[in-house]
Amino acid sequence: MLSKVIYPSNRFSIAPMLDWTDRHCRHFHRVMSKNTLLYTEMVTTGAILYGKGDYLKKGDAEHPVCLQLGGFAALDLAKSALAGKERGYDEINLNVGCPSDRVQNGRFGACLMAEGDLVGDAVKAMQDASGLPVSVKTRIGIDDLDSYEFLCDFIDKVHNKGCDTFIIHARKAWLSGLSPKQNRDVPPLDYERVYQLKKDFPQLTIAINGGIKTLDECEEHLKHLDGVMLGREVYSNPYILSSVDQRLFKGQGKVLTRFEVLEEMYPYIEQQLSDGSYLNHIARHMLGLFQGLPGARAWRRHLSENGHISGSCIKTMQKAASFVTENQ
Repeated sequence: MLSKVIYPSNRFSIAPMLDWTDRHCRHFHRVMSKNTLLYTEMVTTGAILYGKGDYLKKGDAEHPVCLQLGGFAALDLAKSALAGKERGYDEINLNVGCPSDRVQNGRFGACLMAEGDLVGDAVKAMQDASGLPVSVKTRIGIDDLDSYEFLCDFIDKVHNKGCDTFIIHARKAWLSGLSPKQNRDVPPLDYERVYQLKKDFPQLTIAINGGIKTLDECEEHLKHLDGVMLGREVYSNPYILSSVDQRLFKGQGKVLTRFEVLEEMYPYIEQQLSDGSYLNHIARHMLGLFQGLPGARAWRRHLSENGHISGSCIKTMQKAASFVTENQ
């Protein structure tokens, strides 16, 4: 019997993806699921505190939405978490899973698994500053620090400073020798280790990530854990989200057809175009909407070839959709 979920929004979430999970992507995903927890792409503390751009921009329709931070210094993370609260984010997440060289050089991401006390102090600082729930997304190990005892020690140290929610990518990370892409595929998945973690820390909210492609798999994981995070499958086949509320959130919400999803997006697209966005800024997230249907390739091609042109508009998208036959 699973313990009560501390933060129910973590029952199903979409993994943050650098240079992809922007506000347009999140709005598109929200149209299909009202309950899914959405994430920003990872935003570094340096970008928030010293950058010239607005890295925290979001739409009012995105809730529940979590700001994922990259950093290691407790004070900077606390200031960034407070900025996230002031901009209306519902939760804060600390990235302790990204294995890229650039991230390691900044002393954040997966390398922080070796510094559990530091991560715990950072979590406490973020919670104290913002008053928001703070979760940690991590791996099951790094390099040769990949024993179950190491993982439990890390979880214990961070939990003792106040973190009750962990999203576990069920692979370890190699900090050297593998590219970020290879780190998503080469280290073997170990779902059983994450299941065991929940058994040994029943008071925590534990969600799983890594290699999950279907809602059937999500339902199987939810027999053992509190939450599931779906990754790249959502970006290639976004329509999978249309059934999430019905299947994973007790039958809530209507399942929209693909064309209904498209129509729901039109007011948002028109508003964004009037604010100066180009159609392709939004359309790039929607290319997989009709995956598997007759005309899907023509839909993608028309948007890819025309969405970046100045003056492209709703009519451009309607033309692209005219190539598709919905067989459901």
